[in-house]
Amino acid sequence: MRELVYYAAVTLDGFIAGPDGEFDAFLVEGDHMEGINARFADTLPTVAAEALGIDQRREVFDTVLMGWNTYTVGGLDSPYRHLRQIVFSRTRTADAENLEVTAEDPVSVVRRLKQEEGAGIWLCGGGALAAVLADEIDRLVLKRQPLLFGAGIPLFGDRPYLPERFDAVETVAYGSGVVVTELQRRRAAT
Repeated sequence: MRELVYYAAVTLDGFIAGPDGEFDAFLVEGDHMEGINARFADTLPTVAAEALGIDQRREVFDTVLMGWNTYTVGGLDSPYRHLRQIVFSRTRTADAENLEVTAEDPVSVVRRLKQEEGAGIWLCGGGALAAVLADEIDRLVLKRQPLLFGAGIPLFGDRPYLPERFDAVETVAYGSGVVVTELQRRRAAT
């Protein structure tokens, strides 16, 4: 069965963007970029990967999920055209290559996607969508940035207090101060 992976950059104080969606303070240069681009090439916007000469094989992810605000951040009609892109919006629509905008319940969509053949499903953001899909997330890959925002969009939006355990799979610390941690949801013993 396919996994839903929430792969995101996050500040030390738990924000994926500033109060108005700002993300320009995140470090996009440094020793962490080579390792991240090698392992998670599928998460680069298609035009960026092409410019950098990075091959995107769709081996890690072949589908990306986004809320409308995350989708519009880069100003591209089809930011990840090498992937199947599903954007959730109740009020907006768009038409582009490999792009589907849906008002369908995100949990229903994810459960259906998990039953299909293919590579992983990447939850790109935002925090509100992550809060809705929290119970469906199988893995977290957090690129913890050595930054404090003080305010902004939380990693899991306005999720209520519901403690859930994830187990560490791997942690890689870079000289830039970025720490990439992969965690897997702890499932109840059956």
